[in-house]
Amino acid sequence: MQGFSVTSQPIFHWNMAKKSKIQDSNWFYSILRPIVDFKARHSYRRFEVHGLNKLPKDAALIYGINHSNTLMDALVVLATSRHKKVFMARGDIFANPTIAKILKFLRILPLFRIRNGVAAVKQNTDSIEQAVDVVHDQVGLYMFPEGRHRTKHSLLQLSKGIFHIAIDSNREFGQDRPVYLVPVGIEYGDYFRFRSTCMVNFGEPINVTDFIKNSTEENEAVLMNQLRAMLSERLSSLITWIPDDEDYDATWEIVKMKNEKRVGGLYKKMLRNRETIRKIQEYKAAQPEEAKALFSKVLDFANKRVKNKISVTSTAKRRPLLNSLWKLLLAVIGLPYFIVSTVINALAWVPVAIIKGKLKDPAWGNTVCFSGKLLVFPLVLVGGTIALFCTLPWYWALAGLVPLTYSYDFWYDYQELVRRMVSDIRWAFKGKLRKEYQALKLNELF
Repeated sequence: MQGFSVTSQPIFHWNMAKKSKIQDSNWFYSILRPIVDFKARHSYRRFEVHGLNKLPKDAALIYGINHSNTLMDALVVLATSRHKKVFMARGDIFANPTIAKILKFLRILPLFRIRNGVAAVKQNTDSIEQAVDVVHDQVGLYMFPEGRHRTKHSLLQLSKGIFHIAIDSNREFGQDRPVYLVPVGIEYGDYFRFRSTCMVNFGEPINVTDFIKNSTEENEAVLMNQLRAMLSERLSSLITWIPDDEDYDATWEIVKMKNEKRVGGLYKKMLRNRETIRKIQEYKAAQPEEAKALFSKVLDFANKRVKNKISVTSTAKRRPLLNSLWKLLLAVIGLPYFIVSTVINALAWVPVAIIKGKLKDPAWGNTVCFSGKLLVFPLVLVGGTIALFCTLPWYWALAGLVPLTYSYDFWYDYQELVRRMVSDIRWAFKGKLRKEYQALKLNELF
């Protein structure tokens, strides 16, 4: 939220109880929420949540989350627990009155930036007042302080909005209940492929109340910068964080090739990624010229790999042809189910494919696929259920509900299986490229 601006004076007037609050219970929202959570979790082949046990009890919690995958970031965080949650989003998406009402129903508050104009920024006073009230009522307030999404394993500079709210909250009721900033890291297996993997990692909270109480600094701007540094550091420790410099692409390519296997789960894979990055940074510092030459070779190899449509998962296979055989067997067995899934889900995947093809930012692709799963697939499910019970005996119709229910997810999973199978076959017959990979000696270096 670059350019964010609010008054530093207390703005919480304790009159929020006189009007409806965004965090108030709503029966319609309560019905929809479990459905959305379920579909969000099952939009990933593997979904892991870590660190919920670190959250303090009887405290006011403000969550700072890295932002890398558009709306899916909010959806996966929402699905981590059943607790009430209120989000804050950039104010310009509230311009349309109808959209604004929908966003309010979804418990999202606007936060305007200087680029939105002085008049818009003045509306932040009301948003901040509501945000402080949310925190006061011990409802989690979730923010993306980077201000915009970016599909990279790094962090943008955090904007000041989240720290304004934390300090205002502490000023108003910190003496009665401690205020915490909770870092939350989200890690995806792939930013652009639906049904990849997702891990949400809650980190060690920052006790804002104790920090301010024990600080000798009176300048609020300095306090916010100190809190920003602390939150940035803790956020970066929760994900596969790579310095955003000229060597980012080469570093990430090495990390992928080294740690593609998911043995031990997503959290352990993230730790292995971080260890590889540490070794790369040490190598870069100790032997800068050799590192520069290696990075050049890695990028050259990566370009050839992509040009030949070979997945990085294939480079981790010692016997790619053998690996492709069992995938081929699964593909043959699953082909009839895939064909049926393709036909019955056409109402969902056709518009999704059309919309994805027109996206300027491909990062929105997963959100579009999820929208098909959430909004259109239920129609397919209802229509398919009616057709089953109208044409088959009840016991066969009941049995048919199982493959029907999972047909949308299977449609994507089958395509991923075939993609990897074809990639393994290509890799098996690219002897020259495999020799180039072996010549990199990544396992020996890192």
